Parts: sequence; structure tokens; C-alpha cells
Amino acid sequence: MPDFTDNLKPASPDGTTILSQERSQSNVPEDELAKHLLSRNDFLGRQQRILQVLEKDPLFNKSKQMNLSRPERYQLGLARAKKLRRYQDQYRWDEEDVSMSQYLCDDVSPYMVHYTMFVTTVREQGSDEQKAYWMPRIERMEAIGCYAQTELGHGSNVRGLECQARWDPQAQEFILHSPTLTASKWWNGTMGRTANHAIVMAQLLLPKSQGSSEYVSKGPHPFIVQIRDMKTHLPLPGIAVGDIGPKYGYAPMDNGYLLFDQHRIPHSAMLSRYSMVDKNNGTYFQPKNAAVVYGSLTYVRAQIIMHARLIMARAVTIAVRYTCVRRQFSDRDSNDPKAPELAVLDYPTVQIRILPLLATAFALHYTGEAMHRLYETTRAQIDKGDFSRMAVLHAQSSGLKSLCTELAANSIETCRRAMGGHGFGGGSGYIQLNNDYLSKPTVEGDNWMITQQTASYLIKRMQAAVSGKDKPQDEIEEHCRQYLSERKSHRPDQLRIFDKDEDIVEAFRRRSRDQTYRAHIERNERKRSWNSLLIQLRKVSHSESQSILVANFYDALNSKDASVSPTLRAHLSTLFRLFAFYTMDNEARDFSKANAVSEQDLDALPSKIQELMAQIRPHAVKLVDSWKVPDFLLDSALGRYDGKVYEDLFNRAHRLNPLNEITFNPHYKSEEIVMGGGDDLKKILAKL
Repeated sequence: MPDFTDNLKPASPDGTTILSQERSQSNVPEDELAKHLLSRNDFLGRQQRILQVLEKDPLFNKSKQMNLSRPERYQLGLARAKKLRRYQDQYRWDEEDVSMSQYLCDDVSPYMVHYTMFVTTVREQGSDEQKAYWMPRIERMEAIGCYAQTELGHGSNVRGLECQARWDPQAQEFILHSPTLTASKWWNGTMGRTANHAIVMAQLLLPKSQGSSEYVSKGPHPFIVQIRDMKTHLPLPGIAVGDIGPKYGYAPMDNGYLLFDQHRIPHSAMLSRYSMVDKNNGTYFQPKNAAVVYGSLTYVRAQIIMHARLIMARAVTIAVRYTCVRRQFSDRDSNDPKAPELAVLDYPTVQIRILPLLATAFALHYTGEAMHRLYETTRAQIDKGDFSRMAVLHAQSSGLKSLCTELAANSIETCRRAMGGHGFGGGSGYIQLNNDYLSKPTVEGDNWMITQQTASYLIKRMQAAVSGKDKPQDEIEEHCRQYLSERKSHRPDQLRIFDKDEDIVEAFRRRSRDQTYRAHIERNERKRSWNSLLIQLRKVSHSESQSILVANFYDALNSKDASVSPTLRAHLSTLFRLFAFYTMDNEARDFSKANAVSEQDLDALPSKIQELMAQIRPHAVKLVDSWKVPDFLLDSALGRYDGKVYEDLFNRAHRLNPLNEITFNPHYKSEEIVMGGGDDLKKILAKL
């Protein structure tokens, strides 16, 4: 039977025409900007090459994915993960290719923690002998691993972990044990149904003295442990392990629980690059720097910062394209009764929600690149025995992880709400993106808790600067000393933020140092308890992280990169100012207290922000295009590159929705649920 809807078209002008006009009015050098943003590791070339493979494979089709149950999603996720691994062998993909394939698949892989935390921990924490044994097995995926740190009763407080690894000097073995229910490993991805090995973070318990029955803890240490039989994939004796059940997002990920009952593991299970227990006499050798034990967390936090900018770019791409296509109401000041409806993005109330987020994606990009360089440099120094930069890396990665994931998570929801009704639907492209990313503000350190690590480091450096006894330990302490020497002469009218970009950077730095100094006074001079300062400490961390974002953005703009044309540099400068001024406006009181910005300039910020948004508005579509997010990844009717919003929305509802393939019996006196399906009530009750 003919379907008359096949011949219906959207009202004119259609989305394709609108987006074509948007692109034609902008002079943003899209390809130049894309290369500028995504040239490292040939991101664009890899994306294009791997996209061609995945788009042809029906296993990666997403058209009915949202209608699957959670067990079905795990099965699909595992099938996709295994297929990508086979593609790795078939096409000889390197590590960056594998990462790209997972990014484009956009369905969290049950292998994810194996590829990240597990392999990174063995590589960084294992001795040469351990790496020689384990790395080939890991790369062949004979040993499929997870990272078992978080417990049912402890997450951010790693030192409080309850799982024990007790040294048995007679058997020369460690005994893993979960003494309480809250000692159960919990939330650990890849562990529930997939992994056969685990990195287990456990309290190392050693005899108090030789021959003693009393034990003393040396703190959490990593152990590599087999948890399932290599042939049957069933848990080993003395181990309880499984999936924790449904959760927000990450449907294909088998987040798990794990408990041990006096489970014995060999001496070689303790990863011993930095610390070890002598097999023969039980002597403990501790790491030169305890922070190296958490090196994998630092690595992942640095990666999360880089990933956040891609999440924001994706959310904003959908928002910008759709709000250009979507028309609502004509200009109220127009005298023409036939005046066309305005694009939603022409309303400042929509611009203020979306365009600062566009600018923020660029800010996150430059800091992500800076953190990547800092991590690589620090790891190279650590490999040579130099731990001097470890504290800076740990402090910055903690604060930035907190701020950047918060910005990215909030951006998805902000964009979704700005879409109106269609943002709530399955064709928006936001549902899985939002649900999956909701974990990031919590995992690898709760966003509120880990700011203490950043604030603590800053206060220590300020305290050292106040004492002024030794040479500055790092650039942060140098800035603190400079702040202290100039603090009494600071005047808010010194910095001309609307005329000089370097003064914007200095205003953010001054405000951060002021926040740190105030916390130092409260803690070290007024002797306030740490717990009473926690809210203030979070502001200290965020102030510093925002200052880093602004400084890195500014440094990138003022680098001697000849590949950045004057036209592109001008667009990036506008984005820089929008990000800085929008952030400053939201934190105006702190800038005023720090004598960093005058009250007059703070009052002028809203109008300056609106001027900047008006400058960016004609170029918004090409700016998001420059992130080169493919439609395959967006999976969004609203954010399609070609603008066919309404055609796609209707197609998803009318032709792809499996619920519309079933005819139901709605009459309440009948227990039949599906027409011709018989006594379906019993089937439904059986599933409950």
C-alpha cells in the first residue's frame, strides 16, 4: 500500500538551503581550522580512513540501538568490541587507530578499561620482568584486564580501601581478602562479565616484625590478579565477581563487583617497579614518591581533559546547526506582517546558552594539548628518576579534570534544553551522549573531592612563598611571590581587559592568587579546620583551573605558528574573549575582591559579551563544522551536516521505530496486550 508521507517535504526554506546560506556568509577557513585543531597524530586522516570501515559494517548501525534492553546492549557492545579487535588485526591498526575506532563507534566498549587503566598500570607500574611477561599477553588479549580500585565503601579516599593483601612469609605468597562487605570492589568497568584479570589495589599488610603475628599496613599497592578461569571464564575459587546492574548510561559496560576470600596469589603478582617486598626476608622497599602509585589515575585524568573538548564540540555542533534551521516567531519590531520567522540562534537568549560553550570547546582544546605535553614530559622525567614535576601534574590534572568534566557535562544538558521539545526526543543525539558522559564528573575522582588536591598544593606553595626562605620550587610559587610583592599596590583600573588580552590573563591569575592567599590565611594563620574550608577550597581550585584555561588559550593565539592565518587568528581571538569575559562575568564578585577588574568594567561585561556573540553568530556553523564531527558519530537528526532535520526526525519515528511495528490491544477488559498475541499478561508478569 502506498505511503503518502513518502512524498511530503518540509516547508521552505528547508534545512539544507538554510545551512548552505549560513556557510556561504562566513569567511572562517574551515579546513585550516580543522587542521589546526586536529592535526596531532593525523586525527582527521585516521577518522576518514576508519569511518569508511565502520559505516559499511551493519554491526555498527545505530538505527534501533536505543530500543534494546540492557543485556542486549552488553551483548551488542561485546560483539562490536570483538569486531574492532579483529579489524585491528585485519588492517594492522596501531594504538591511535584503535582509539579512533572506539571514538567513532561511540558505544562504550566492554574492553575500554583493558585498553586504558589496565595496560597503562602494567606498563607504568610493572618491573621489566613483569612487563616482559604480561605485555605480550595483554596485547594479544589473552589477559583481558580491569582496574579494581574503587570499593563499595570507598572511592575517592584511596587510602581508606579495605581490601587486603597480606604477606605470608612461609608460603612466600600474598593473601587477598575482603574482610567486610564494603571491601567489595565496586563500579570497576570491564570486570563484571568481561575481564579474566584485574589490577587490584589492596592494602599491603606486612608482619610488624620478623615472626610476628601482628601486621602493619604500608598503604594501597597494585597487584595483577587472575580472577576467572582462562577456559571456562568462570570465577576462580575464593572469588565472587559479577555485574552490578543497570545505571545511568554506559549500557554496554559491565561495571562489576569483586570480593576475595583468603585468595592466594604469587609474590610476582605485586607490581614492583617502584615498590616491592623481598621474597626471601620480607623487607619492604617503598617508592621514592608515593604519588607514582596513582600514576594511572593521573594519566586517565589528563586524557579526560582532552576528551571533554570533543564532547563539547559534539554537543554544540548539534545545537548550532539545529538552532539555525529551526524558525520560531518573526521579529517583534518588524512592521511587515509577512516578515519571516527568525532562526532560533538569532535570539540572544539562545546565543548566551550556546555560543559561550562553543568558545569553551576551544579553550578546553588548548589546555588539553598543554596537559598532554605536560604529562609526556613528566613521564619522561619520572623514567629518569626525576619526580620534581609529579606534584604539579597531579595538582593541575585534578583541578582541570573537575572543572572540564563539569563544563562538558553541563554543556550537553544546556544545549539540549536550548533545543526546545525536539531536544527531548531520541533523534536529538543527546540522550546516549548525556547519559554516558554523566559518569565523568564522578569517576577517577569525584569532582568536588579532588579539588582538595589542587587547593592543598596551591596553599603549600603560597605558604612557602610567604616564608620566602628557599628558592621557588616551581612557577606557581614564583607567581605567588610576585603576587605577594605587588599585592598592596594592586588597583582594579590597572588592567585594561577590553584593550589588552594579556591583561585578561593577568586578571585571571591575580584572582586565582588572591583566592589562594585568602585560603592560606584561613588555614595557616587563623587555623581553621580543613573540613570547614572545603567549599572555599573548591573555589580556589576552580579559580586556578580557569586561569590555566585562559592562559593556554592566550598562549596558543600568540604563538609564532605561521600556519595560522590572520583571518583564523581573528576568529580565535573573538572566541578567546568570549570565553574569558563570560567566565569573568559569572565570577564577577571574586574579580572585584581581588582588585583584578574594576567595577566599571564588570558592569560593562554583559554588553561586551553580547557584542562578541553578535560577531560570532554569522560564523557559528562553519566554526562547528571545523571540528569535523561526522554524522555517523553525531547520530542526530537535529545536527545533521546537510540540515535535513525534519526528514530524519519523521523517518526515525515512522519507519525505524520498532514500537510502530506492533499492533496493541488497548481495551482494559482484555488481558491480551498484543493483538493476536494471546495471554500476554502472564508473559509480562514473568519478566517482572
